[in-house]
Amino acid sequence: MPINIPNALTIFRIVLVPVFLYLLIEDRVGHALAAFVAAGVTDAVDGFIARTFNRKTEFGANLDPFADKLLLVSAYVALTAKGLIPLWLCAPVILRDVVIVSGVFILRGTGRKVVISPTISGKLTTFLQISTVIYAMAFAGGRGGFFTALSIATAAITVYTGFDYALREIRIQRGDEKGY
Repeated sequence: MPINIPNALTIFRIVLVPVFLYLLIEDRVGHALAAFVAAGVTDAVDGFIARTFNRKTEFGANLDPFADKLLLVSAYVALTAKGLIPLWLCAPVILRDVVIVSGVFILRGTGRKVVISPTISGKLTTFLQISTVIYAMAFAGGRGGFFTALSIATAAITVYTGFDYALREIRIQRGDEKGY
């Protein structure tokens, strides 16, 4: 396992997940928000360092998306349990990630190569999901019009990219399209 700065930051992000959850459970939402933002910053920094200084590793390429999914899924489940994010928004976020991760494991288990490269819509999905979590914590779910609009946009793009990734991978596996 090659440990370099980007990989160490990714591991740190994974370690922050139980810290974030503990703080949230203890109703220390402000501190939980700080832990969540710190995890987000490490994601940006590790990606920047890996790309800029050619520190990409296969270990990091596999661990980074896992860390991202672990953080976001944990946040959505915990915030839904606390009543800060509606269940109708949590469900597609979780379902999308379960389908994508399951598909990758199944395909890799059969010896097929799967490389999911982020798309613009995938990056927008992540941005909206993170923004929704931050807004929910910063404004205690803020049940106003802005939060509702943000939640609807997040749900819509989450569902869209779930189908987009799945359909793309099906075409790639059938040989109809080249990899990302």
